[in-house]
Amino acid sequence: MKPKIDYKTREQVAYMREAGLVVADIHARLAEACQPGVRLVDLDAISEQTIKEHGARSNFKGYYGYPATVCISVNDTVVHGIPDEYRLREGDLVSFDCGAYVERAGEQWHADACFTAIVGGAPAASADVRDLDALTRRAMWAGIAALAKGKRIGDVGEAVEDVIDEATPVLGWQAGIVEEFIGHGIGRSMHEAPDVLNYRAHGRQPKLKPGMVVCVEPILTRGSADVTTLPDGWTVKTRDHSLACHWEHEVAILDDGIAVLTAPDWGASGLAEWGVTAVVLD
Repeated sequence: MKPKIDYKTREQVAYMREAGLVVADIHARLAEACQPGVRLVDLDAISEQTIKEHGARSNFKGYYGYPATVCISVNDTVVHGIPDEYRLREGDLVSFDCGAYVERAGEQWHADACFTAIVGGAPAASADVRDLDALTRRAMWAGIAALAKGKRIGDVGEAVEDVIDEATPVLGWQAGIVEEFIGHGIGRSMHEAPDVLNYRAHGRQPKLKPGMVVCVEPILTRGSADVTTLPDGWTVKTRDHSLACHWEHEVAILDDGIAVLTAPDWGASGLAEWGVTAVVLD
């Protein structure tokens, strides 16, 4: 039996927005601090301090034993990179997967989102780094827009693949989609039903309904999508050491549209290209 989807009330979505803004602030501070020479452990310290300042708690640290408040994945690391003594270099492609929760009405309400940064800015990076980052971000927003335009959760994966297919002849290469790691529902816990696939899949997928809150998070590679996990049990890398990129936002489906809970502007700027108007909660 598949896990049941937990549909949230508008009040509960507002609690999740509070957690989402904590994550958005973590993103902002990490983006500013993501400079050449900075150690990954120092970036984790920034994340931890930000969570503390907001009176929130980390939903990453201690999760199945994970030792940090943020996953930092550099270049060929796909997901779950553990912050260590590595110092960032110009042109590095770095994904920051961040999370936090707040306690409201006696329950936990979670947020989870990821952004990717180019150390030193786009001019410091290769064309492959710039193109993969832009493609993954675009695929994420296409998937988010599908929550407003589509009928079933599987429309997210369709939208992601459509973006990749359209870009392939322009770029001259086809991005790999890492299928082992997918989006998910979120709410009282960090991972809930339904699964949100980043690729086309056969079979009926759950219908999109108001009250769903999900994370859309495509992970794309410049080469093969085959991955391997290091002996630490967490760090996942591409087998061919090709670049990997990860973007993610948390999105609520409401009676009057969708709201991106981890975007300060509710997703307005990212959704505009797709003809979708973001809902702003009162």
